[in-house]
Amino acid sequence: MNRYVTAERALRTAAPHELLDAVRRVLVEQYAAESVELFMADYGLTVLQPVSVLPHTMEPVSVHNSPEGRAFGAQEPFAEILPDGRARVHLPVTVRGDRLGVLSVTLAGSAEAHKYQAELADVAEVLGHEVFVAERDTDIYLQARRKDRLTLAAEMQWQLLPGRSCVRPEYELGAQLEPAYAIFGDNFDWSATADHLMLYVTNGMGEGIEASLLTNLAINALRNARRAGIPLADQAALADQAVYAHYRGRCYLSMLMFDFEIATGRAWVVDAGSPQMFRLRDGTVERISFDAQLPLGMFEETDYVAQEFRAEPGDRLIFVSDGVYAVASPRGETYGDAALARAIQSTRLLSAAEVPRAILRELTGHRGRAVPDDDALVVCLDWHGR
Repeated sequence: MNRYVTAERALRTAAPHELLDAVRRVLVEQYAAESVELFMADYGLTVLQPVSVLPHTMEPVSVHNSPEGRAFGAQEPFAEILPDGRARVHLPVTVRGDRLGVLSVTLAGSAEAHKYQAELADVAEVLGHEVFVAERDTDIYLQARRKDRLTLAAEMQWQLLPGRSCVRPEYELGAQLEPAYAIFGDNFDWSATADHLMLYVTNGMGEGIEASLLTNLAINALRNARRAGIPLADQAALADQAVYAHYRGRCYLSMLMFDFEIATGRAWVVDAGSPQMFRLRDGTVERISFDAQLPLGMFEETDYVAQEFRAEPGDRLIFVSDGVYAVASPRGETYGDAALARAIQSTRLLSAAEVPRAILRELTGHRGRAVPDDDALVVCLDWHGR
C-alpha cells in the first residue's frame, strides 16, 4: 500500500495542469510502468480523446470497439496483452459514477498487470477526483474532451450540467444531449441529499444563444429556490416568475420536475410542459402521464401543484424531450411511443449511463441523418430503492 499512498500524495499535491505528468512519474517510479496515457470521453461519447500537449501526438480511440472503450463501457479494469508480451491495463477514471475517461498503463507483462491492477484502479479513481477539482483552475481536461469545436450555446449548456451519470446504492442516473457540440436549449439537472433526489428535465425553447440564456436563467432560478429549502411546487413558481419577469411571456420553457424520497420511492412531480416519461417495469414499457401545467414563464404568477408518484425497486424511468419522441423519418413518420418502447426494451440490459447514448443511436437510424434539426435529450433513472 506504500506505493499507492505515494501515488495518491503525488496527485493531491500536483498543480492542476500537471496531473498527468504527476501520475506518469509516480507510476514509472513505483510500478515500473513503461507508458501512461489519459483519455477523456468526448462530449458525444463516441471517442476517447488523449490528454496531451498540443500538437496532439496520439489519435482518439473509439468508445465502442477498442480496449480502452471496453474498460470505459464496462467500468471495469481490462488488461490487454500486447504481441511483444507486455500488458496494457485500461482503468476507468470515474467520479461517483460520472464517467470521465480511461487511464492506460503499460507494464512489463501479465504478471505485473495481475499484481498491480487493483492498486492501479485505486490510483485511477483518485486521478478522477483530482481532474474533477482541477477543471476549476485549468482548461486542459475540458479541451481534451473536444473532438470538434463547441458552439457558444453548447459551451454554456455543458457548463450548466451536473455531470452525465451518477451512481448511488439507491439509484443510478445517466443522461446525454444531442447534437453534443451544438446543443442549445434542452437540459437536465439533479441534486441529492441523504433523503431526497431532485431531478429536472428541460425541453428548451428557441435556438442558439437565446435558448441557452433562457435555460440558464430557469435552471439557476430553480437551484436558488432549491438551495433555500423551498418545496418543489414553489420552486416551479419562483422559476416561472423569474422567467416571466425577464421575457414577459415572449419566451418560456417546458420542464418535468421530480422530488424523490429515497427511502420509499415516493415522489412529488410538477409537469410544466412537454418532456415525457416512460417506465420499464417487469418487462413492460408504458408511458406515464401527469396533469399538464403551464410552461415556466408563459404567464405571470402561475401557481403549480405537485402530484404524487411512486418508483418501485427495479423500475427504469426514461425521460425524453420532444426532439426524441416527435422526430420524423425521411417519409414523415413520427418516432412516437411504439418505437421508443422498442428502444427501451432493446437497451434493458445496459447500465443507466449507457442507455441514453444507445437510444439516441437508434433515433439517428430512424431520422435517417446524423445531425438532428432539434435538440434531443434522454435521461435514464434506474431505481434500486433502499
